[in-house]
Amino acid sequence: MCAIAKLKDENKVCDIGSGVVHLTILLADRGLLVSAVEPNDAMRTNGIKRTAGYSNIKWLDVTAENLQMEHDSFEMVTFGSSFNVTNRHKALILTSKILKSGGWFACMWNRRVLGDPIRSKIEAIIRSYLPDYDYGTGREDQTEIINNLKLFKTVIKVSPSIRHIQNITECIEAWQSYATLQRQAHEVHLRISSDIGSFLKSIVRETITIPYETNIWMAQKI
Repeated sequence: MCAIAKLKDENKVCDIGSGVVHLTILLADRGLLVSAVEPNDAMRTNGIKRTAGYSNIKWLDVTAENLQMEHDSFEMVTFGSSFNVTNRHKALILTSKILKSGGWFACMWNRRVLGDPIRSKIEAIIRSYLPDYDYGTGREDQTEIINNLKLFKTVIKVSPSIRHIQNITECIEAWQSYATLQRQAHEVHLRISSDIGSFLKSIVRETITIPYETNIWMAQKI
């Protein structure tokens, strides 16, 4: 992604929905000047603590639909697993405004591979409570919505694969905090999380390997 956008040291990047700062830190480690946008107070506070040693990260309490940065000021604007929880039309319009001419928009998600046996069992648990469980817009192709506004050039999609190794506790915690599930489960969320936890604890090994695919849609401002 950074190579395609030809980003250089001290280029300015706005990371919207910085959350747990995985992407924010990767960008900062490349020597980029990162404006980290996170409207959730608890997540922003945690992000500030985690990035306390980075002088090239600045935190902002605004939303994707109410960006208050100067226009034409960033080489790239990124959405790491956050574009789907915004008003995407508004977010794209404002993104175009704060990007420099020729700057890049990028949205991305790390998605668990659905055919994996462990994932398939977890999905069966979820659907036993929520037959109409929806993966949300984060699994949709983002090309059409980017193209519709005619603010960007041809969309480029990049989809590298990766395998994460997690211990059982980490995996349970990840599912407990999975926002797509939380938004749909409501009063049965604790029961679903408990059943997922029981299943994962029944796996007789300390760690599990989880196959992911990172899907990135990126496009250059016209």
